Amino acid sequence: MPIQFDHVSYTYSTGTPYEYKALNDVCLDIEEGKITAVIGMTGSGKSTLVQHLNALLLPEKGVVRILDRTITAGEKPKNLKSLRGRVGLVFQFPEYQLFEETVLKDVAFGPKNFGIPEAEAIERAKKAMAMVGLETRHYEKSPLEMSGGQKRRAAIAGILAMDPEVLVLDEPTAGLDPYGTVSMMSLFSRLNREMKKTILIVTHDMEQVFTYCDNVVVVENGTIRASMSVQEFFKDSSYCKEMNILPPALIRMKEQLIEAGFEIGEDVMDIDRLAEAVARQVKKHG
Repeated sequence: MPIQFDHVSYTYSTGTPYEYKALNDVCLDIEEGKITAVIGMTGSGKSTLVQHLNALLLPEKGVVRILDRTITAGEKPKNLKSLRGRVGLVFQFPEYQLFEETVLKDVAFGPKNFGIPEAEAIERAKKAMAMVGLETRHYEKSPLEMSGGQKRRAAIAGILAMDPEVLVLDEPTAGLDPYGTVSMMSLFSRLNREMKKTILIVTHDMEQVFTYCDNVVVVENGTIRASMSVQEFFKDSSYCKEMNILPPALIRMKEQLIEAGFEIGEDVMDIDRLAEAVARQVKKHG
């Protein structure tokens, strides 16, 4: 069953001079069990959209359906705590999530808050920290002493420790070096493949979208511009160009080869098949 937004609207600071309509009549289905990228220009409504998934924001109009829950505008949802245990949200700025004396206590806070005994919560925290590459020497550090990348890892570990069914990540690799980025994205991919977790990633990085994601949602001015598979989205670079985003290197190379006279099929979406297509044509005309 998909995650659904049914005619959802949301306005910030209603009735004030700062009133701003962030979502406007959004209708969207998000496939469970897949990795979905949410992309769009700054201020398009991406973060507002994903914050509805665990009822951090409630719809002003419309209905949000996720897992076995229905959140309807004008109705106060019940038992939000259980929903937030099943839908984990990692904020764009990790400082919003880190507040305990030590990193280990911070990561263990979520499980403890949901009734997990302290000893088990600590073990979950240690396992989650290992998953994101935080070593034992970080256990007793203050979150305030950590680098930006380490804070991001700690914030992600705090959500992973709760073992949510749906993982929502807002710019999860910002501040990480290239190795850390690949490591983190590979972790999310394994969580999806091996543990069947539904994952949504807000990102500007088209290489990540192309390499790791199944589907793409394009948000524009508080509406859904497009929702489709990654293969369909990257058939050409038109969407990226319209948003002033650099397409993935493989797509750029493919388009340059087509401009040079090579015949490259739409279904060629990896470097090995691209190399084979070029080699065949070079051999034929060489």
